[in-house]
Amino acid sequence: MAAPLDPNYRARLQALSDMFAASIPARMAEIAEALAAAGGAPDGPRLDRLQQALHTVAGSAGSFGFTLLGEQARRLEQAVRGQMAGEAGWAALSAQIHAYVEWALRDPHSANYPAHD
Repeated sequence: MAAPLDPNYRARLQALSDMFAASIPARMAEIAEALAAAGGAPDGPRLDRLQQALHTVAGSAGSFGFTLLGEQARRLEQAVRGQMAGEAGWAALSAQIHAYVEWALRDPHSANYPAHD
């Protein structure tokens, strides 16, 4: 394998990953706040805020080595989009999002995610 042109490439990549890791508590707080604001019967703007918070994590986590964190955010984001389209099941989805936030704060690098409905 050829060496990268930048001899500090791996160190820079690790620094970016570390910065992302440091941002996870704030990102999870944003998701938790959006979930709390959505309440028991969320409307379009509240669901949009939640979808955007999940989308941000889904779009960037994998790039920094947090593959499962991003995959689960994407799964939940898609489920929120379903809610925006009128699907039922908000109570179960909100519980899943809450569990995701708790899991992400405990071990965002984990390769195992708890089973969900």
